[in-house]
Amino acid sequence: MIKLLTLNERSEWNSYIKRSFVHDFYHTWHYHSLDNSGNPILLIYEEGENFIAFPFLKRVIPDSPFFDLSSVYGYPGPIASKKFEHLDEGLIDNFKKSFLKFLKNEQIVSVFSRLNPFFDQYILMKEFEGVHENGLTVALDLNLPLDVQRKKYDRSATRAIKRCRNKGYFVKESKRQEDIDTFIDIYTENMRRIGSTEYYLFDKQYFTNLIHSKEFDCRLLLVYLGDEITCAMIISFSHGIIQAHLVATKASYLNQSPAKFLVDEITIIGRERGMKFLHLGGGLGFKEDSLFRWKSAFSDLFLNYKSFRFIANRKAYNYLLDKRGIDKKIAIDYFPLYRAFITLFSSLSFIYNYSYYEKVII
Repeated sequence: MIKLLTLNERSEWNSYIKRSFVHDFYHTWHYHSLDNSGNPILLIYEEGENFIAFPFLKRVIPDSPFFDLSSVYGYPGPIASKKFEHLDEGLIDNFKKSFLKFLKNEQIVSVFSRLNPFFDQYILMKEFEGVHENGLTVALDLNLPLDVQRKKYDRSATRAIKRCRNKGYFVKESKRQEDIDTFIDIYTENMRRIGSTEYYLFDKQYFTNLIHSKEFDCRLLLVYLGDEITCAMIISFSHGIIQAHLVATKASYLNQSPAKFLVDEITIIGRERGMKFLHLGGGLGFKEDSLFRWKSAFSDLFLNYKSFRFIANRKAYNYLLDKRGIDKKIAIDYFPLYRAFITLFSSLSFIYNYSYYEKVII
């Protein structure tokens, strides 16, 4: 039987996260509490000391009696008390049966979750239909000697890093509110310049709570030239993985590429903390675009990124498509499709302009 935890059960939620074999900050209660696009829930299936935990955002489907499940921004997916490959087959089978029953009882039409490319979640999710190959993400292997890691940089990255170092750029960590506010200003200006949707814009409290969280190690790193902040990135440390969460560069310094300098500096910081990988993520929509090429300038370590796209109630799903006048065969990579046009129409400018990401953000 599935047990459902909400934000009202903070201590119990985090107890399962801490007891999991491996997790990322994307699974925590606090990170889910920062997302207001749905009602955060943690689904638990448990047998004895073993469990599977799966975080979601439960959302009302407008003008219908139905709901769907989605995931927070980032790389969550399911976690468990031990490696998925070591879970008993009976436990996995019972989880599947209980999960499907839960979806039916709760009037859930579809389930979407981004999966974590570092975890072996596919072992569990292959039991369902709907595991989708999204593309590749880029990571730097910090297990390599530093000089070997740097030899994997392309010429443009190497030149930019050397130039910034020679000019006197340096990195500082900060939790001061005035520095957080400066990052917010730079990030928001970057996003608005490229016509971003509201999905990629966050309020002040989001950034402040993220950086001051007690549930995970999240840091704001600032790149200075003299007294001026030129670039900044919010990163997290969890189970040997550094996640490059949000980054922005001041417009007047874009041609200096301080973000490339910052990536190199983060690998040094990560090594000092015993981290194994720096995860930069993928391109827009996980395509091999200019953003992906910018990231792959640092590494040839590419990870297969998957998402879980499951239709729990096909009849209701088709009904929602028909109700919205959406062609079931339309060639749009979006799930669930019945939500596509609300989102896509509001983000056409963002999609059109995102090819300039490398120039206006990084």
